[in-house]
Amino acid sequence: MDGYLGSYALLGLVAAAGVLVFVGAFGANKLLRPASPAQPPGKFVAYESGIDPVGGDWAQAQIRYYVYAYLYVLFAVEAVFLFPWAVVFDLPGFGWATVTEMGVFVAVLALGILYAWRKKILTWT
Repeated sequence: MDGYLGSYALLGLVAAAGVLVFVGAFGANKLLRPASPAQPPGKFVAYESGIDPVGGDWAQAQIRYYVYAYLYVLFAVEAVFLFPWAVVFDLPGFGWATVTEMGVFVAVLALGILYAWRKKILTWT
């Protein structure tokens, strides 16, 4: 399979093989399944860990879980930016300007966590 269209021919063969596997799997399923599957009693009853469900199906989640998750993702992603800075800090050409930029970045992170702490967002009730 050389030439300009060779790679497209190979792609076409792989796609055709994928379609054949897909059709073959569904065909085997249709041939091997039972003609009329059994309907045992209680098959469509709600099952919850072996206990009959009690009460309604509506449960309201508290917002503090989302706040903790959001704060974690926010500070974890921002902390990831510290690693590339630590790698290039030792290279020549990076001086006090780099230290100042990272100081401002860490100060903004510290202000954010201080704000969340002062607003009592980080207290678990």
